[in-house]
Parts: sequence; structure tokens; C-alpha cells
Amino acid sequence: MIEALRPEPPYMVAALVLALIMDIAYPGHRGLTLKLHPVHTSYFMALALVKPYSGRLRGVLAWFIVMAFHILPPALALLVAYKLSPLLWILVAALILKFSISLRLLLEICYRAYVSLKEYRLDEGRKWVQMIVRRDVYKLGKPHIVSACIESLSESLVDGFTSPLIYYALLGPLGALAQRIANTLDGAIGYKTPEYVRGGWFSARMDTLINYIPARLTAAIIIALSPIFGGSPTKALRVWLKYSRATESINAGHPISAIAGALGVRLEKPGHYIVNSEARYPEAGDIKRALKIILIAAITHVLSALIIITLPK
Repeated sequence: MIEALRPEPPYMVAALVLALIMDIAYPGHRGLTLKLHPVHTSYFMALALVKPYSGRLRGVLAWFIVMAFHILPPALALLVAYKLSPLLWILVAALILKFSISLRLLLEICYRAYVSLKEYRLDEGRKWVQMIVRRDVYKLGKPHIVSACIESLSESLVDGFTSPLIYYALLGPLGALAQRIANTLDGAIGYKTPEYVRGGWFSARMDTLINYIPARLTAAIIIALSPIFGGSPTKALRVWLKYSRATESINAGHPISAIAGALGVRLEKPGHYIVNSEARYPEAGDIKRALKIILIAAITHVLSALIIITLPK
């Protein structure tokens, strides 16, 4: 049974490659694939189970119910596929991983935002950035719109790509899917508002725990890559050490501060935090620089995952 969930390296490598090809070829989801996407279904299932002002016990039970609902059917599919055909297992595993990672869509949105902001089409730039951030960017000026884009780009790299990739390499397709569901549950109800501070407490804690190491590994890789784009790893490291706890999220501050140091810019969410306050405000061109760093960091994580997969058990 365990072998069906994380089989020999050739199966794992083939499924990973196929999933990456799928992400490149079909980055977005619409229609039926959107309605069946685990991020979509788990999000609305969490909201249905955890009503505003729910207690902690309800939140804990909801977390396990949503997780079981989304993990058990794919687990069964992997078991059946493994018994029937290696090629079928690779296809099923690749589909699960495809639903667990998202890179091209993130890069595409941020690139479109870069083009719009570079050409001073602020409302169009706001439209693209609003797709990946929670704050109301229509109230922000250009430097803070650019900042929001770069912040979300680095944070989303962890949540939607590097973290599920790490869990895929260690635990197989279900590891990646479980990370994605946990992250979605946090995004649905893990708020410190009066409505969800109790009901969403467990979801927030689990997301923090699951992404704790991936967030720091991603930050370290961003720092290591900074010289490729004219940055200084020493300065980037200094910014990371000083500002990694500036954000309310325990994990988000790590990739955000790392990329702020690598780019040499000030990233700020007005009224909440400032990262690298001594530096200049970012410009539209910094989004393009950030995209290059994020892409190379993503490739580095893929190579690292392949190494982990092929290590002797």
C-alpha cells in the first residue's frame, strides 16, 4: 500500500515532469475543472462547515473532515492505478500534483501587472495585482501596488509551488495535495477576526506548521540567487534576519524579506508592516527582476525535489 502512495523514483520523476508540463500547458482552470479543483471545493466546504463565531472544536473537526474528503478518494485512485498499470499511476499522480501546484498562472499575472504598471496603466495594473492579494489595491498608489505584487509573488511561490513540491518529494502526491488543502483552509477561515479567531484557529496553526520549513528554505534559496541579478547575498541575508518577523504571518515574512533584500527595495503593506525600510520604494521594473528570481528559485526547487526523490530509501 505504501509503495502505491510513493513508489520507486522513476514513477515519481515521470509524474512530476508530466505535472509541470500540465501546469505550463493549462495554467488556469475554468468551467468543470474549476468546480472540481480541490482548492475551490475545500475553500467553500470550509466556509460551509465553519460558520462565523464557531468554536475551536468545530474548527478542528472541520479541518479533518475537509482533509479526509479530499485525500481519501485520490488515495484510492492511486492504489487502484498502481495495481492496474504503471502508466495509469503516473497519470493519476500527475493530475493530483497538477491540482496541488501553480506556477505559470502566478508568473503570468505578475508579468501582466508589470507591463501595465510600466506603461502607467494603473487601473489595469491594479486589476491584475488584485487577483493575487487580499488588500484593496484600488486605494494604493503605484509604489504600494508594485510592492503588493512582489510580496504576493514571493509568498505565493511558497504556498503554491515550493511547499507542495517538497511534500511531494517526501510523501508522494498526497503529501502535495494535503499541503495545498491545508493552505486553502487557512485562506478560507484562518483569520484573526472576531468571526473566525476561534473557528479558524486550528487551520491557521496547521498551515503555519506545514509551511514552516518550506518558507525558510525558499527564502534561503532566494538569498543565494541574489548575485545572479545584481544583488548582494550579504545584504539580502541582513534584511532577512532583521525583517523576517515583521509580518503578522510567521511564515510570510521569510520569502518577503528575502526578496526585498535580494532586490534592494522597500516592501510595505500600509498600516501593517514595512520590510527593508532603509531602501527605496520598488518600481515597475522590479517586478520583472522579481519574476526572474522566482523562476530560477522554482527551477532550483524542482531540481532539489528530483534529488530527494532519487535518494536511496
